[in-house]
Amino acid sequence: MRMLPNVQQRTIQPIITATVAPGSQVYTDEYDIYARLEAWGYGHQTVCHAHGEYARDDDGDGFCEVHVNTMEGVWSLLRSWLRPHRGISQDKLPLYLTFFALLHNARRRGRALLGQLIAALVA
Repeated sequence: MRMLPNVQQRTIQPIITATVAPGSQVYTDEYDIYARLEAWGYGHQTVCHAHGEYARDDDGDGFCEVHVNTMEGVWSLLRSWLRPHRGISQDKLPLYLTFFALLHNARRRGRALLGQLIAALVA
């Protein structure tokens, strides 16, 4: 998770190609920044929030294969976590994002988190 200077294809392409295996299936919303994913060598399917679509069961087995609910959940948690810290400056926001990502990925709270925090600090 990182803050980008802008949301353009030329900004996200190097990040995607460095972190997502070629040929991977990528699920996104309909935002046009993702339009070139197939040209970059990825499978790509979308859900169209503008048409009220949030998940889609393409093969009729009762499970929604195409969705972005996991990432939407992360953004929801981030907004809730940032809410008490009103007025975060743009300069400090990357630090808050990094710390939130560490907490989220650790999947621990309280004392159980302490060991992972120390390990991250000394690594």
